[in-house]
Amino acid sequence: MTITHRLLRTALTLGAFAALPVTAAAQMPDARQMSGIPMPTSDVPAGSVSVRLVRGDLANNIVGHRVELHAGARNEAATTDGNGRALFSGLPPGTSAHAMAEVDGQRIESQTFTVPPDAGVRLVLVAGGGGPVAGATVPAASPGEVVFAGDSRIQIEFDDDALEVFYLFDLTNPSSAPVTPKTELVFQLPEGAEQAAMLEGSSTQAQVRGRTVSITGPIPPGSLPVRLAFSLAPAGPERTLVQQLPAPWAQVQVIMTRAGAARISSPQFANANEMAGDGQAFILGTGGALPANQALTLALSGLPSRSRWGRNVALGLAVLVLLAGAWAAMSARNATGDAARRAALVDRRDRLMADLVRAEEQRRAGTIDEPRHAARRAELVAQLERVYGELDRHPGATAEV
Repeated sequence: MTITHRLLRTALTLGAFAALPVTAAAQMPDARQMSGIPMPTSDVPAGSVSVRLVRGDLANNIVGHRVELHAGARNEAATTDGNGRALFSGLPPGTSAHAMAEVDGQRIESQTFTVPPDAGVRLVLVAGGGGPVAGATVPAASPGEVVFAGDSRIQIEFDDDALEVFYLFDLTNPSSAPVTPKTELVFQLPEGAEQAAMLEGSSTQAQVRGRTVSITGPIPPGSLPVRLAFSLAPAGPERTLVQQLPAPWAQVQVIMTRAGAARISSPQFANANEMAGDGQAFILGTGGALPANQALTLALSGLPSRSRWGRNVALGLAVLVLLAGAWAAMSARNATGDAARRAALVDRRDRLMADLVRAEEQRRAGTIDEPRHAARRAELVAQLERVYGELDRHPGATAEV
């Protein structure tokens, strides 16, 4: 699954989860924690950026104020309307951009983001949110504690019989100044994690390389979003995920899409209930606090598991074809003239047939996408047609299918 598909699936899933009657106490997020975070949305036309400017919280719009957008080589300015919004349009997809405004001597900037090809972007800039003020002294970072809090959760979805796992964490610094955690914020994703990548909206202080996730300090006051996703290849109807985090998790929350007989359990769960939201069923597991570096163990059972019969048959056919090709190649060693040429063509045909069988098996297993499969199949068929043509023209050739 591509990163674009993951982002789209995540957006749809978040919309569904928003309707869940989660039992944990939900609080309105501090607007300062949202300041400068770009949010792709279909509510804004593609190639457009809507910047809302507020003072302190979302109830205090700043009207008639200048907002700047720096997008690639373009530097534009707009004035906020009655709703505190400034709109910038006509931005080419893929352009690197960020917004800024200066309010009462305070310079407020957004995160740098890439203009998406099929959606617009909303973001809010909050003045009076503790940002650096001209002439003011920025507090130096000191040793301190951070915690995964807020709506931090793990989401598990199904892509056929493979798993797509999303870590949607908020790393919170409850103090009023930047802190340097006492231990390094580095952790390993579960065994078997593949194609790990950071998601749109994650802080640039969080990075993933292979299975290693690292968060660089110092950690600013408020909430630092850590958003990533990875895949787990099919491994049968049962599997166990073990995850250790370098900071405490205030409240364990794991949400899994309900598919067939799929179930999830964990020693860390106090409750695991099935819920419905936006036409989709989910299993929500919640628990208390998880100390830093303590293993979170998730036992998944009843997972979707396709029959491997077709795959095994295809592999068996491929082996038979390869054996036949090897036999033809050995026979060709003793042939001369036209017979040797024909044996070589038969060997070439058998190899192409084996490649065609493997391409079909890869498509069924989902390890090759449809455009690549179509191109590969067309190439192999074209080569087979040429080989069959030569066999038909070669002395002693017989019609073969």
